[in-house]
Amino acid sequence: MYFKKISFLILCILSVAGSAQNPIVQTNYTADPAPMVYNGKVYLYTSHDEDESTWFTMNDWKLYTTEDMVNWTDHGAVLSYKNFSWAKMNAWAAQCAERNGRFYIYVPITNKEGQGSIGVAVADSPYGPFIDPLGKPLIRNSNADIDPTVFIDDDGQAYLFWGNPECYFVKLNEDMISYSGEIKTVPNTIESFGKRLGKEDPKRPTTYEEGSWIYKRNNWYYLIFAAGPIPEHIGYSVSKSLAGPWKYQGIVMPTQGGSFTNHPGVIDFKGKTYFFYHNGALPGGGGFTRSVAVEELTFQPDGKIKELTMTEGIKKGISVLNPYIKTEAETIAWSKDVKAMQNEQVGVFITALKNDAFTKVRDVDFRKEGPSTFTARLGTTHNGNVTMEIRLDSLDGELIGTVEVPMTGGNDRWALVKSNVKKVSGIHDIYFVFKGKASSQILYFDYWLFSR
Repeated sequence: MYFKKISFLILCILSVAGSAQNPIVQTNYTADPAPMVYNGKVYLYTSHDEDESTWFTMNDWKLYTTEDMVNWTDHGAVLSYKNFSWAKMNAWAAQCAERNGRFYIYVPITNKEGQGSIGVAVADSPYGPFIDPLGKPLIRNSNADIDPTVFIDDDGQAYLFWGNPECYFVKLNEDMISYSGEIKTVPNTIESFGKRLGKEDPKRPTTYEEGSWIYKRNNWYYLIFAAGPIPEHIGYSVSKSLAGPWKYQGIVMPTQGGSFTNHPGVIDFKGKTYFFYHNGALPGGGGFTRSVAVEELTFQPDGKIKELTMTEGIKKGISVLNPYIKTEAETIAWSKDVKAMQNEQVGVFITALKNDAFTKVRDVDFRKEGPSTFTARLGTTHNGNVTMEIRLDSLDGELIGTVEVPMTGGNDRWALVKSNVKKVSGIHDIYFVFKGKASSQILYFDYWLFSR
């Protein structure tokens, strides 16, 4: 009953148009967040639950970025299990790390023999393209080979942790695509992971389930993990050494949010610590249609994590957005009835699915002078009376411009449209509200730009 009540409360939060921030992606189902900080930006790699999935139907990994923790830009699918010649299916929880200007993403895949395996792909950019340098799995240890997490310690030694229901780890070589030494196991003891409640299971004697994540703070290592029994919560253990011994500390986040799984990701970014997770809070969401969310993580003076609950999300961004440079339409703080899509013509774009669909962009700084014109690349398959309204601070806020959308004939054909806008100054949230009489796919929207 508690689980259901929390799910209901989250859905109530989401029902207040534009007031929510979590889940941070509303244009697709996302899960298994793996944030990475690089050059002043957060790169968030996620798995991707297919629409209307009734199992873990997941075919690719997506990438989202932010510099302010409230507006997230969708970069689409950056890798698929199909990019691995030895793969049969499944693109489950992954993580990417940077070393010496190259990027290594560790991914769990079912191989052509039906076995769980962990592969690695490499790129010269966090956006990809990623390629498989091995042509075979990096790890083929057991049927527990899922949910890899990579950690590079202060001395440069890299480690890979993974596994369900055992937690394995190994030292990676400097090339990041091979390992040395034997694969070891974190002892699955009550001291390491806490006593599991409910029916006794000799294979699962502790709370440890899956989805491990390594985080370091003040010379302490934190092993944060999805904990059982099902439905999962998030627990953690600490150690002075990655080799252990680990000592269980308690709960990071209790069972909440309409999904029977969860998955942690923790980063430090611009002076704060953030905790990523997933739930089933979006419309149509559940255990197989999940969505990534984020909270600020804080610590007690003794280093213990202050227990979190799922909320509406980050209340204030840590920087403002410049409207006078090209901004992708898929840069979004919140949206409703909008779908992110991807094609060869423009890459990632958004589609308004019905009348009054909208996207919101937070903390846009028009400065004192303000703009006079607005430019957007968009299109529609409908002839006549398709518009995009530009409003300030709320869905029914001040209307500063209306863009007439020309019929282009498809999302592979686009028009660049310029429109005058009212004078506006200072910092505002922008709402792009999409209007049209059609029953589906009102318009396509690629990017926008204000000009003085």
